[in-house]
Amino acid sequence: MSNHLHVVLKIDIYQANSWTDREVLEHWHQLFKGTEITQKFVQGEIIESNEIIALKHSIAQYRSRLSDISWFMRCLNEPIARKANIEDNCTGHFWEGRFKSQALLDEAAVLACMAYVELNPIRAKMADTPEQSDYTSLKLRVQAALKGKQATRLLPFIGNECLNQPKGINFSLKEYLELVDETGRIIRDDKRGAISSNAIKVLTRLNISSDNWIKITSEFGKLFHGPVGTLQELTSYCDHLDKRRRHFSSCCQYFQAG
Repeated sequence: MSNHLHVVLKIDIYQANSWTDREVLEHWHQLFKGTEITQKFVQGEIIESNEIIALKHSIAQYRSRLSDISWFMRCLNEPIARKANIEDNCTGHFWEGRFKSQALLDEAAVLACMAYVELNPIRAKMADTPEQSDYTSLKLRVQAALKGKQATRLLPFIGNECLNQPKGINFSLKEYLELVDETGRIIRDDKRGAISSNAIKVLTRLNISSDNWIKITSEFGKLFHGPVGTLQELTSYCDHLDKRRRHFSSCCQYFQAG
């Protein structure tokens, strides 16, 4: 957008923990130079005995950072800020403050948040249709779908049957594209609730009424200021973090079929 951005992330700690030491360093060196010792290790040079402790410390630190949202945002925001300052011929802070993050607790919350982000340019009248929206994952998905493929570097839609399939979103890409397209038309034309029967079937599986879906995908940023999902998922989330109070529980009402 003109003054901010939204990113929907999946943090896969298990994958980061499964990488070998070499894979960790190879990933890290794509982003940062690392240390002289980590460079020596990757290049297959001999590591002296007095260097092993420092090497292991660096690997453990990098492994943690490669699955850390704060480090992801740092790697994303710093280059943008530097380029903007060069373009504006100025120095100093570019972003107003630190990023904000919200936990998406279930599939319905993920899809609703994704649709909200995809339709940001529609609400801002920066594009007429979702597939014309620059800098959105949906545009990349549409371009790939026209070739019968899934967009690379994006979590794939793996259909409703997830047995023996890679990690992904348990809906078909076609269902998602149609749902977002219809939602975008409604938001643009301000025709609340005018959703087709096929889209309603998807919302039924998500246990969200059509009215709630339109409200969520239009006002996600205003409605939710903490974890997002059903009351059951919020309760589990709070229990996992040993939180005694379920803050933001009133917002769970939007993830119930009317």
